[in-house]
Amino acid sequence: MRVLQLIDSLQVGGAERTAVNYANLLSVEIEKSFLCATRLEGALKLALSEDVEYLFLNKKRTLDFKALKKLNDFIKNHKINVIHAHSTSYFFATLLKLINRKIIVIWHDHNGNRLFSNKSHNSVLKSCSYFFNKIITVNEDLKLWSEQNTLTKEIYCLPNFSVLKGEEKQVTNLKGNIGNRIVCLANLRHPKNHIFLLEAFFKATEFMENWSLHLIGKNFNDAYSNELNKFIDSHNLQDKVFVYGQKQDVNYILNQSDIGVLTSSSEGLPLTLLEYGLAKLPIVATNVGDCNKVITNKREGQLINSQNVDAFSKALLLYINDSELRKQHGESVYKNVKINFSADNAITQLISIYKS
Repeated sequence: MRVLQLIDSLQVGGAERTAVNYANLLSVEIEKSFLCATRLEGALKLALSEDVEYLFLNKKRTLDFKALKKLNDFIKNHKINVIHAHSTSYFFATLLKLINRKIIVIWHDHNGNRLFSNKSHNSVLKSCSYFFNKIITVNEDLKLWSEQNTLTKEIYCLPNFSVLKGEEKQVTNLKGNIGNRIVCLANLRHPKNHIFLLEAFFKATEFMENWSLHLIGKNFNDAYSNELNKFIDSHNLQDKVFVYGQKQDVNYILNQSDIGVLTSSSEGLPLTLLEYGLAKLPIVATNVGDCNKVITNKREGQLINSQNVDAFSKALLLYINDSELRKQHGESVYKNVKINFSADNAITQLISIYKS
């Protein structure tokens, strides 16, 4: 079996990390593993295993026939028989299927926000789905959505998993006081709802000292990030909230942190929570998507309604004021992630889907 992971870019994000993880892990399980970034490269290129053969297309437009020919030639030359297309790369995979009907195309949906989108927004996806052999989703809600809104018959749910590398370069030294750091791993964009987090953190500052909040994720320097900067300035949080941008040394960052948070308004199954779990961090997160599969009870973390700033602030204070509780809940969520979201289980299931 020779499988190519197809992804738009290698910028740091959940779908991108999943594509890289699959490519790396499959490289020791199947005949040959490949990864193709169609539009942009990025920091995750450095995370690719030497055993994964890599192709960058530098696609310039939606209908880039030069890039399409380049990929089709690559597939033929390397006798690739499965294309695993992640997120929006499904359109390019469909074009490929039209000129190479022998390949198997599998689309992987990571977008929890799709549940709230209208039919017209997904009209192209529905048309393309006629050419998908199978669909994989990251949670059961997305699986149900695909069953009701696509033309693909074989649809599977495969939960995410995460891999934290201990041998990464230790570059990012977090500011603030040791033992008093809250971390949020999420690119600065709307579904991650950072303004909610800032509001909750600000409410908590009235009852705490020396704690700081650390935002790790790509900064697009747009209206969204400007809104966050204005909030930080207007509430005098410059010495308590720190924005770092995109970082690679995630394991090192989490080892310097004491509480993990995520305030998304929509999710699939966020890799961020799995990474917090592997780092044994107690978690406060909004109850969206499949976050409740990672935090299954109040011994593994705190799940809060995505509209309730006061409740989120109180949940932060619960951990801030009880170091022993932080330790206990961190251990509990670690056990859940290790048992139910292991890389070995995910790869075994994935290969089974490829072969089915």
